[in-house]
Amino acid sequence: MKVHDTALAGVKRIELEVYHDERGSFLESYHAQRYAAVVGTHRFVQDNCSYSGRGVLRGLHYQVKHPQGKLLRVSQGEIFDVVVDLRRDSSTFGRWEGMVLAADGHTQLWIPPGFAHGLYVLSDSAVVEYKCTDIYRPDDEACLRWNDPELAIAWPEGAKVLSSKDRNGASLTQLHEEGRLP
Repeated sequence: MKVHDTALAGVKRIELEVYHDERGSFLESYHAQRYAAVVGTHRFVQDNCSYSGRGVLRGLHYQVKHPQGKLLRVSQGEIFDVVVDLRRDSSTFGRWEGMVLAADGHTQLWIPPGFAHGLYVLSDSAVVEYKCTDIYRPDDEACLRWNDPELAIAWPEGAKVLSSKDRNGASLTQLHEEGRLP
């Protein structure tokens, strides 16, 4: 595997090695010892999988008191993936990075604890799988507004299909003032 740093401290783009032969292909999506050198010795405690149709925008989600690190991979389709650094002591606090991830690209994204995460589906549908370093706690979840003018995220053009929660997310300033950052 090849590991690439991103503009946000700690976020890594991981290119998986794929082995092809006449039967098809094989890739190793996780190996604890190898990943410890890349993401640290985080223990993954929950695996999630989301299926979404074209134009669905999920996010920007995070947990406040129990931040989750996520190792994410697209297993079907293509998405525009966004992470926002919410670590108040980070040199990249309040900055975002977005990238296209596709199943045929065989790329993972490591998002350390302390980041908000969201995605927008570019293909007819997409399946996104991710391992988490902490369990999901609905009472601890917060939602950063996907179109917060302070962040000015350059989402791809197109209609956005949003949940009520995502439509009503709070601004970074509001979350900061309310003490609802990780």
